[in-house]
Amino acid sequence: MESPRYAGGSICLPASQQRTPVAQDPDSPHGKVELKKKVTLLRGISIIIGTIIGAGIFISPKGILKNSGSVGMSLVVWIACGVLSLFGALSYAELGTSIKKSGGHYTYILEAFGPQMAFIRLWADIIAIRPAGLAVISLAFGQYILEPIFMPCGVPEIAIKLATSIGITSVMYLNSMSTSWTNRIQIFLTFCKLLAVATIIVPGLYMLFKGETRNFENAFEVSNIKLTGLPLAFYSGMYAYSGWFYLNFVTEEVENPEKTVPLAICISMAIVTSCYVLTNVAYYTVMSAEELLASQSVAVTFAEKTMGNFSVAVPVFVALSCFGTMNGCLFAFSRMFYVASREGHLPEVLSMIHVRRHTPLAAVIILYPMTVFQLFVGDIYSLLNFMSFLRWLFIGVAVLGLIYMRYTRPDMPRPFKVPLFIPAIFSLTCFFMVFLSLYSDPVNTGIGFAISLTGIPAYYIFIVFDRRPKWLQKSLDSINRSVQIILEVIPAEH
Repeated sequence: MESPRYAGGSICLPASQQRTPVAQDPDSPHGKVELKKKVTLLRGISIIIGTIIGAGIFISPKGILKNSGSVGMSLVVWIACGVLSLFGALSYAELGTSIKKSGGHYTYILEAFGPQMAFIRLWADIIAIRPAGLAVISLAFGQYILEPIFMPCGVPEIAIKLATSIGITSVMYLNSMSTSWTNRIQIFLTFCKLLAVATIIVPGLYMLFKGETRNFENAFEVSNIKLTGLPLAFYSGMYAYSGWFYLNFVTEEVENPEKTVPLAICISMAIVTSCYVLTNVAYYTVMSAEELLASQSVAVTFAEKTMGNFSVAVPVFVALSCFGTMNGCLFAFSRMFYVASREGHLPEVLSMIHVRRHTPLAAVIILYPMTVFQLFVGDIYSLLNFMSFLRWLFIGVAVLGLIYMRYTRPDMPRPFKVPLFIPAIFSLTCFFMVFLSLYSDPVNTGIGFAISLTGIPAYYIFIVFDRRPKWLQKSLDSINRSVQIILEVIPAEH
């Protein structure tokens, strides 16, 4: 059997494996079964803000304060991380407007450096990073949605896992049924997050303007500033802002992406940076640095000091915030798997669309069994420790690809173009964070590298070496057809 060839950003399958054209779907308003362009500017902003602002700002924004050593320096780090994240986001705005394909990091690495490196990124995502990341944020949802019910007692672990499973199932169902409703729910949840942030910022600033400034005295005291801890403070800050890239995972569904993608990114980053800085100012107005570091849940402590019994509502806001992050992340991930399947890197059924719902049903539900399995069986936090640095490695590689393609593909249309110093500074920041991971935790980082490198033999076994026995190929084709019939999906018509 002839092996697939790579040409111009896609895998070229042999004639025997190429897909046949599909019949038009009469239920589709335009006679086509495809992913519709339903992501408007408001929906794009809600995807970015809704995935960046998770539970961290409400529960434990301590990493920056602990490692920077002073209130003033911690605020400087929050602002600096916002600016650096904006540099990354602007770089992705150029990539998203010049390469109008969904898939985010995977697609940009594929276009710049070819299929093997893109597959390694995909392999690490699908076997570990995405299921573990989704399981962790879902566990936070399960914890905080039940907390008001069990107060003042602790929530039983089995109850948390059951609530988490219900949360994951509902997010999967929502994303499977309707793209429009997924986006509407995301807008609602984003407004809930911003309302929760406003309930912290407004009373905090009110007290500040009334003259409550004692915690800001000697904010930049030199004796407290820890220069050795600043890299770790930046590491924590960059993680708090991560999520600005998720709109690039759904570029093909964005209305007028040349304008919408850069505008949504810039507006979102301005809002998120303002929210993060002002929320921390509000915290420091009400709590001393020592109280903040000692608190198990900073937002609850803040609410108890300023709003009394209303603090019971804080866990509900946190749970809604987590649900919004789960929803936005799954919406984005599924499009990456959809594109990877279309490029020949994943089973064909993952690039098929539901005949009536017009959602990539198989690509949405592929994470479900792995996430639930890790939830009940796996050591999720250890897995995240192994793999989390890889996010920055591959984002750095993707942004490096922007610089590389400026020279290798100078004639590529670029409706939105950033000065070269922006991607250069951001890619150096990413590689610095990878180096910091290696330096501070060489064992876990080494294990993470080893897991990701298993993608190299996997690439040759599953993608390049395609001489399967006839009986095996028949079985795989039969399974593919069965799944296609059960899920009611067909190849998208372009």
